[in-house]
Amino acid sequence: MGTSHMGGQSAETSSAVVHHFYSQKSWIEGKATEQLEQVARLRGVHAVAAFPDLHPGKFGPVGCAILSDRLYPHLIGNDIGCGMSLFALDLEVRKLRLDKAAQKIRDLEGEWTGPSAARLLSVGLPSDLYPHALGTIGGGNHFCELQVFEDLPGDLATAPSLSKGQLVLLVHSGSRSFGPAVFDTVIEHVDGLDRQSREAERYLALHDQAVGWAALNRQVIAERAAFALKAEAHLIADVPHNLVEEHEGRLLHRKGAARVKTGLVPIAGSRDTASYVVKPGAKVSSGLQSLAHGSGRKYDRSSMIGRAGKTRSDRDALTRNASGGFIICEDRQLLIEEAPQAYKLSRQVIDDLASFGLADPVATLRPLLTYKKSTSEDASRPKSKPRDKDRRLRT
Repeated sequence: MGTSHMGGQSAETSSAVVHHFYSQKSWIEGKATEQLEQVARLRGVHAVAAFPDLHPGKFGPVGCAILSDRLYPHLIGNDIGCGMSLFALDLEVRKLRLDKAAQKIRDLEGEWTGPSAARLLSVGLPSDLYPHALGTIGGGNHFCELQVFEDLPGDLATAPSLSKGQLVLLVHSGSRSFGPAVFDTVIEHVDGLDRQSREAERYLALHDQAVGWAALNRQVIAERAAFALKAEAHLIADVPHNLVEEHEGRLLHRKGAARVKTGLVPIAGSRDTASYVVKPGAKVSSGLQSLAHGSGRKYDRSSMIGRAGKTRSDRDALTRNASGGFIICEDRQLLIEEAPQAYKLSRQVIDDLASFGLADPVATLRPLLTYKKSTSEDASRPKSKPRDKDRRLRT
């Protein structure tokens, strides 16, 4: 078990146990710990698992899993279904020209012109469910990254097609404008919902659609990137981070926590540090079948102003990584907000997970090319009227 913390108890409120799956070497901000304690005191919460990528969030901490009898949409947030998908490419690293690839990957800019309606129908979603946003990455910490398997410390028996030197794509994105529209339907319910209520049933139906939409979105992004690189992409793992599901008769909420079932789980570093592939450890059930989803922020976005990109040469340096790879991001503010120093050390996250028996490292991925949002989000698209947004929500 991780280190357990029992918050203060009174005649009115008792606190659920919080299991901390991180060591003293991990950077955990005090505000994140305070948010954990607040979550543990919510009505109906039975257990909380906190991981080494823990950091403060808008409605609660990011990097944790919460088991509750009550539904709390705010603990999931508005990017429902956000997660990471890992794809193998049938492109040999020796044939890769990184400078040319950096130009080709710009094909991800703008809307996807493919058969969005047909693809939505193929996964059981309405054909008019935010088709214009499908295949787009979005802003913030979302990305599409070309990586290479550099080190294989573990057993890859679960993915025999992978080998040292294998090129892969790691895609981090979510439900785009669909997720926030779903969240808007319950945003006033800050005290949560009875899981048997009509409001909860409606939210969960929309939530499940958003999770499916987000997974399809990552698939299409990978296909667009692979096409630009004249390669084929084959899915290795799709792991959502923001969702709620049934677990042992209760509701398991994840916010910035990787869902663990079977197989492999990608855990992202910063754009300047390694990402990792792990498999579930022997004690993963003690972490509510969840893992860290990445490095986790060390500094929030506002505090990065002045920490990075002070001069033009500093900003230019942010467009390359330590091993000479390229970062494609023409939004200068986002480039600074997402600078490598904004994140914790991914190696420490992996070490902590391994030390608690939650995960076994399988492979190390070195970043070669990172694509992020290039221009202002939806700058050319008129905002939908509220009634139009509500009309798209289907149960």
